[in-house]
Amino acid sequence: MSKIDELLKNEKVEWKKLGDIKEIMVISPKKKLNRKEYLDEGIYPVIDQGQSFIVGYTNDTNAVFENNKYIVFGDHTESLKYVDFPFVQGADGIKVLKTDEKYINSRYLYHAILNFYEITGEYKRHFSLLKKTEIPIPSLETQEKIVEILDKFINYVTNLQSELQAELQARNKQYEYYRDMLLSEEYLKKISEKFVDYKEEYEVKKFTIEDIAKIKNGKDWKTLGKGNTPVYGSGGKMDICVNEHSYNKPTVLIPRKGSIENIFYVDEPFWNVDTIYYTEIDETKIKPKYFYYFMKTIDLKSLSTNSTRPSLTQSILNKIEINVPPIAIQNKVVEVLDKFQSLLSDTQGLLPEEIEQRQKQYEYYREKLLTFDENVVRIESNRIESNRIESNRIEY
Repeated sequence: MSKIDELLKNEKVEWKKLGDIKEIMVISPKKKLNRKEYLDEGIYPVIDQGQSFIVGYTNDTNAVFENNKYIVFGDHTESLKYVDFPFVQGADGIKVLKTDEKYINSRYLYHAILNFYEITGEYKRHFSLLKKTEIPIPSLETQEKIVEILDKFINYVTNLQSELQAELQARNKQYEYYRDMLLSEEYLKKISEKFVDYKEEYEVKKFTIEDIAKIKNGKDWKTLGKGNTPVYGSGGKMDICVNEHSYNKPTVLIPRKGSIENIFYVDEPFWNVDTIYYTEIDETKIKPKYFYYFMKTIDLKSLSTNSTRPSLTQSILNKIEINVPPIAIQNKVVEVLDKFQSLLSDTQGLLPEEIEQRQKQYEYYREKLLTFDENVVRIESNRIESNRIESNRIEY
């Protein structure tokens, strides 16, 4: 018998609708904060029904929920948050629940709602559905043991996410270090001298972008028909495909406005809108992939002509200087950086995959721990039906 089976063996359980549990109270806020009042920094965190746990801060002492244990339910969004520190309610649309800890552990209630409340995904009021949700209420001792087990899983997932993010950041910094080193004028000269005998023919040259590429504007896609050609904007590939292309050779896309640090290498036919340029590259001088990697080293934000909405003009871009070694050296640099990029992509792929696996593990044990098959006492509409046994009962 597993430890979980042993924990749940012969446990007498009451099943109640949340709305029928008098030990769960809805706490009204002293004051609600409008979105325009949210601060980037402050004494008290602001919590609303958005998916982000904390959405802002405030210094308003008159609006504070005092230090306690709360469950915050998004009435429209169905988000669920457990809060055990002072906070301020932001905007409308949340229900703040507090329990009588002598009867029901607030953390247990949080896990139970996560397990039994069925999310609709619709943007409407859902508190009435939450109140109809039935949950099992075992003894307080069993609740605490269940919370201890499930919290260990949650902490493990949280710590794992932090560790993987740190690993990803470290690899990214390592990649950027080697990329910048490989593309530096000093290193390119050194490697060129090592690989070739005729230094005059294979010297590292400095070109401006206008020497090696023509920068081309994008156009609106809305007049085009549907097709298989991807459309790019400054944010990257859009959820649109059209039946024409702007260009069909390897190129580097450079944002014109918006997310101006998003540089893209594209080696398939594409359409670009007016927020991003494409480049017609002279491949006798520079390989498109080398050009892409070099552009990633440029601090484009510092070249922006507008601090409010970042933007780059062709005249500014055309003056950017690029270290251009011989084609053979460019190919070597690209080969090395491609390998680094591949390793980085593999790590990025592992991050959500590993976290998803651990999250599924948590959900599996949550359901198992909250399944009580024997000696179940069901309470409906405040009416106790005692000594009722349901074998092989399926509730979820």
